[in-house]
Amino acid sequence: MEKKDIEKTIIYNKKANFEYIFLDKFESGIQLKGTEVKSLREGKCSIGEAYIIEQGNEIFIKNMNISHFKHGNINNHDPLRLRKLLLHKKEIEKIKRAIKEKGTTVVPIRLYFKGSLVKVEIAIAKGKKLYDKRETIKERETKKHIAREMKTYK
Repeated sequence: MEKKDIEKTIIYNKKANFEYIFLDKFESGIQLKGTEVKSLREGKCSIGEAYIIEQGNEIFIKNMNISHFKHGNINNHDPLRLRKLLLHKKEIEKIKRAIKEKGTTVVPIRLYFKGSLVKVEIAIAKGKKLYDKRETIKERETKKHIAREMKTYK
């Protein structure tokens, strides 16, 4: 395995997995400043409240909180600034259509390092109904129970 193929997850959005059904997923680069990358290496990030917006012909991620770098100086970054996502034109068009469509949203799923690059996995998603959420909880508890039984069986 080459060094550029190694993925290290920085943060995973569990809330999005519980709240939404994913229809389509994309891998995107993200435009960051140096102090932001250093903070990400320390794991100081939150994407729980983040979502994707469009402005002109570009796609941005809003409300992604990357904490200040503790050794930064006066040039430290703004934690909640708008960050541009780096996508192909066809992907941008798909996402723009999804944003305009009623009932769908675009949310970040996880943030990770791919080699030395920071990538964001985003998904076009539809909100789950209450019964879907209950079903998700039931499946999760069933898996835990089976794993626990298998452990005691060995």
